[in-house]
This record gives sequence, structure tokens and C-alpha cells, in this order.
Amino acid sequence: MNVHEFLSNTILNISIEKLISFFIKALLIYGVTQVAVSFTKYLFRRSQKRKKLAILDQTTSSFIQRLIVYTLYIIGMAIFLSLIPGMEKVSSSILAGAGIMAMAVGFASQEALSNFVSGLFIVFGKPFRIGDSIMIDSVVNGTVAEITLRHTIIKSLDNRMIIIPNSKINSSTIVNSTIGEQDTCSFIEVGVSYDTNLDKAINVMRDEIMHHPLLIDRRTPEEKQGNTPQVVIRVIALGDSAITLKAWAWAANAGNAFVLKCDLLKSIKERFDKENIEIPYPYNNVIVKK
Repeated sequence: MNVHEFLSNTILNISIEKLISFFIKALLIYGVTQVAVSFTKYLFRRSQKRKKLAILDQTTSSFIQRLIVYTLYIIGMAIFLSLIPGMEKVSSSILAGAGIMAMAVGFASQEALSNFVSGLFIVFGKPFRIGDSIMIDSVVNGTVAEITLRHTIIKSLDNRMIIIPNSKINSSTIVNSTIGEQDTCSFIEVGVSYDTNLDKAINVMRDEIMHHPLLIDRRTPEEKQGNTPQVVIRVIALGDSAITLKAWAWAANAGNAFVLKCDLLKSIKERFDKENIEIPYPYNNVIVKK
């Protein structure tokens, strides 16, 4: 049996020659698709390594890379399906029902499409980028780890990954501590009793705050010439059992502001104890009748 006769044999009414041709074309399509995907990833990796030459930031680059890779896979799959005999005949009926299918897919994928469009708004509007420290609706707080076609991944302060749909983020209130000025004001509130010498308590608080290494001076030259205090402390409330003092202390960033506040709450309390300044707390009198 020569090669021509062998190729003329059939398996399931399909000649061996056509089967071999089909598998060769399928492997070729798979190989070209994989090469195109690998080349795309290589180009994006190379562009990100050369930061000075990079046109897109990391957030936009990662998003567009995913979009291109998915598109390449879809094109490869479409070309592969065109190799299957009979698909050309089916195409006319598919096109005839395209309107109904489009409506069905539209209703079924409303949420996915909403997330995709919201992802585009996030990437190109840039309310935040990968690596930014953000707070969403005063509930979720962390660092942006990844922005995908459907959701955004936030790495929380306790090292957990929080996955939020893009459409939800797009309608949320976002506090971005990374863009703009990094300086952050820490509000330190302490209650003192009504018989406290307020000037003494304010001076003690200011002294503790001024000695903290993370404190920065945000005063303008005019404020410095006018001897405006670096740390402003005011009485903000006369409560049921305490007078509330509030200090405005500035740090270089949000992380330092948090540490500054924690340290000062401890040191001010200890200093008040030494100075016999009372921090009142609620207590109850229990009367027992015989």
C-alpha cells in the first residue's frame, strides 16, 4: 500500500488525508495563537521594565494586556471552528437568529457587561491605580492589588484579598490616600473632667504631640511669622461628664498619621496621670435597700 492509497482510506466516512489536514491546521492555529499571546505578554512586560519609555501605567497596561489576550483566544477559537465541516452551512441559521441571541446574551450578561464598562471607566478615569491606598465607602480599606475586566482586588491591612465588582466600586465613595498630597492630619480627641485647668491640659497635650518624631510642620511662612502654634488644640464639646479637647497633628502620610495617633493616645493618657489630670469615665451608683 502506497502513501496515496493509505491517505485515501476513511475513518467514520472521513478520509485520513482530510483528518491529517484538519489536525495540522488545528495545531497550526493553536501554535500561532499561543505565539501571539506570548509575544503580547512579552511586549507588555518589556514596556513595564523600561519605566522611562513606558507609555501606559501599570494599571492601564495590565487591563489592556488582558483584553488583547482574550481577543486573541476568541479569534483563534473562531478560526478553529471554521475548519469543522458543516459549520459554514450552520452559519446562515446562526446569522438569522443573531437578533434573538443578542437579546438573550444581553439580558444574561448585563452584570458582566456593567462590570466590564465600569472597569474601563476605572482604568482610563484613574480614580485609583494599582498600588494606591484607598478606602471604599468607609468600610473597605487597603491597597489596590489588581484591576481585572470584571472586578478589582483590594489587599486589606490584615493581608486579605477583597474582591469587589467594578460596577459596585464605580458607584462607591472612594478615599484615595495616594494621589495628590500625601500629608495627613490626625485628629486626637481626649476628654477631661470639668474641674480640670484647661490651659494646663492643652499645654500637656501640645508638649506630648510636639515631641513625637512623626509630627511634621504644615504651617505657612506667614503662620510661622505670626507665631501660630504648630499643633492647634481646641475645646470642641461640653459633654455630660467631660470636656472634649481636639488636637490637629500632621504626619507625612496616612500610615504615619495612624501610628502618630495611637502613640499619642497612650503617651497623653500617661502624662495626664502624672499631672493629675482626670480623664472621666461613666460609672453607676448602686443603692441596696435592706
